[in-house]
Amino acid sequence: MSLRLARVNELVKREIGNYLRTRYRSESVCWTITSVEVAADLRNATVAYSVLGDEVKTREAQAFFRKHAGEIRKEVSRHVILKYSPRLQFVRDYGIERGNRVMEILDELEEEESESSTEEEKPNET
Repeated sequence: MSLRLARVNELVKREIGNYLRTRYRSESVCWTITSVEVAADLRNATVAYSVLGDEVKTREAQAFFRKHAGEIRKEVSRHVILKYSPRLQFVRDYGIERGNRVMEILDELEEEESESSTEEEKPNET
């Protein structure tokens, strides 16, 4: 990826995040824009978001982004001057959830290990 494209990705990500925080403050409290990948021709962009909450919040986020993609695109194009205004496709990012699951597994393993080590340390009473 070129340096220019990396800058465009970060700029679009920042503008989408700012717009959601200012225009849709109450709705966007559970969402995070995690990454943006703008195509080399600047015509399309994939916007990854994560959702904090249950499956209901996830469906609400999907519906919101589907409904407001054009509006968000228009607002981004007002602040980010590019040859083309990229068409935004919103996809869910499961990375944070996977990371949380890995941490849970590590915590469980640590608990099991500490329990087994305390059992080994206890002297046998005979």
